[in-house]
Amino acid sequence: MRTQSCHARVTAALVGCTALVLSVTATASAQTPPRPSSARDLGRQVLGANDGWAAYGTGTTGGSAADAAHVYTVTNWAEFKAALAAGGSAPKIVRVKGVIDAVAEGCDAFAAPGYDFDAYLAKYAPETWGLDTDLSAEPDDSPEGLRRASAAAQDQAIKANVPANTTIVGVGRNAGFKGASLQIKGVDNVIVRNLAFESPIDCFPQWDPTDGDKGNWNSEYDTAVVYGSTHVWLDHNTFTDGSHPDSAAPSYFGMLYQQHDGELDIVRGADLVTASWNVFSEHDKTILIGNSDSESTAAGDRGHLRTTFHHNLFSGLVERAPRVRFGQVDSYNNHFVAADGYSYSFGIGKESRLVAEHNAFTLPQGVSAAKVLKRWSVSPLTADDNYVNGVKTDLIAVHNAEIPAETLQSGAGWTPALRTAVDPAKAVPRIVDCGAGAGRLG
Repeated sequence: MRTQSCHARVTAALVGCTALVLSVTATASAQTPPRPSSARDLGRQVLGANDGWAAYGTGTTGGSAADAAHVYTVTNWAEFKAALAAGGSAPKIVRVKGVIDAVAEGCDAFAAPGYDFDAYLAKYAPETWGLDTDLSAEPDDSPEGLRRASAAAQDQAIKANVPANTTIVGVGRNAGFKGASLQIKGVDNVIVRNLAFESPIDCFPQWDPTDGDKGNWNSEYDTAVVYGSTHVWLDHNTFTDGSHPDSAAPSYFGMLYQQHDGELDIVRGADLVTASWNVFSEHDKTILIGNSDSESTAAGDRGHLRTTFHHNLFSGLVERAPRVRFGQVDSYNNHFVAADGYSYSFGIGKESRLVAEHNAFTLPQGVSAAKVLKRWSVSPLTADDNYVNGVKTDLIAVHNAEIPAETLQSGAGWTPALRTAVDPAKAVPRIVDCGAGAGRLG
């Protein structure tokens, strides 16, 4: 009965679906999310065998082997960064208690002396500056130079470098971060679980007059970045824009004052990543796998970027769930709930080999299933046994019929072997909506 109740609450209305999902505390009784090995201590749990690409080879154990001296409970940003820095790459467990705000003092704390946003707008307005010259040559004492200095201060403050052999885990149902950017960079064996992340806002976005035909605002700071790292497991987390949605952002120079980047980026030769039972909600450019088509990065990305997504809820997103370059990406048993402004879910990029199977899509009236896939480059994919609004749908065939100018090729050329039990696609909305996100693991 608890499963049926959760299903009814989640599907009663698509608008506000994420809020409903996050308010549900019961997990599905018939389809309980698979539990990793070890006992009740989340910090000691490891990724189960065959649970996605992060289980390949040595597997992912994080800091589960930490001795008592390397187990930390933190309640503020300074304690968190100190715990990460302590002990080098020795196994460690960092237990996060409560919500930690990385920008508790506000954006003004990062502003360089003399920085003034109104002066910035006056200096670089298109009607006076034009749209042909970027701001890279502006001196340090210019409005752009002072913006750069301010941005550097924020960059130093809100990024946290995660070392190898680390588990970061939320304590209880209400643990997480606001305004932080986790940097999982150049390391191996990291676990991040049971945490709610409110996306960082860029306090000092840059105006680029040459970006597009009207110019654009560009922002920094992904919520989590897996950069050149291996064996990373992200499980039962919630990623959201929280109190700073794009819908509330102003416009300047006729363009949205964009203060968000991605929720999760997997780039620069990163490899062997599993993202399971997470909620990604209310965001624009959500997940990027491979950050460039250029040959300078392709050499490091080819043969890497292998990632698994399963039992995640993607709700109210605009695009990139994910956008893929190069990687062999397995996406199965995920639920995608579209809302106003929806652009696409899967972005098919350069040399990507995406397998998207046994997923469920809930699209509002008037939004065609042809939009689920977006071709950026000619790369083959496999997309079998997917359901749209409860109906089994051939996503490639629908796309090719409605968007013949961007024909997609079927057949990714590989078969995923690293999967846990695969649930029936029609049951995915109930199972995922009642089980994904932070606060579900006790």
